[in-house]
Amino acid sequence: MQGVLEKEREAGAVRVCQGYDAAASGSLVREPASSDLLKLESQLCFPLYVCSKEVVRRYKPFLDELGITYTQYIVLMALWEEQGVSVGDLGAKLYLDSGTLTPLLKKMEAHGLVARARSDADERKVVVTLTRKGEDMKKRAADIPLKMARCVDLSSEEARLLKSLLAKVIDGIRLS
Repeated sequence: MQGVLEKEREAGAVRVCQGYDAAASGSLVREPASSDLLKLESQLCFPLYVCSKEVVRRYKPFLDELGITYTQYIVLMALWEEQGVSVGDLGAKLYLDSGTLTPLLKKMEAHGLVARARSDADERKVVVTLTRKGEDMKKRAADIPLKMARCVDLSSEEARLLKSLLAKVIDGIRLS
């Protein structure tokens, strides 16, 4: 993996989207030669995939102590930020479809972390709230971000830049 990233740095470009017209945008992104299109080193998706998989793997021992999965953890984080969120709004915030989110919430409800109820204002909506157990888990999870920061060899500035670039990629993909 490191060889792929080093080659990308040396080339001075990252390939975001095949068929992307780098010249028109003035971007450093360039399109690979057609013979390189299917090489792993020509893909942005592969290092993103590996990074995502490895980050979630590093979270696992911390989350195992709490008895939750990474996906349950991000649901809890969203609810720690804002209580009483509809399933639809929660799914939109976390980029999870209802086919993934509904069984996840049922499992979390069975473990006493969340409660689901029909909205008084709109019976078609299901609202998710934290239980006392879900609220209390926030204290137990408080040091996880710092533990994870120690697992990643990035400065604060590099981490901010990476997060900003990832948000730009996500926005670009969602808008196209």
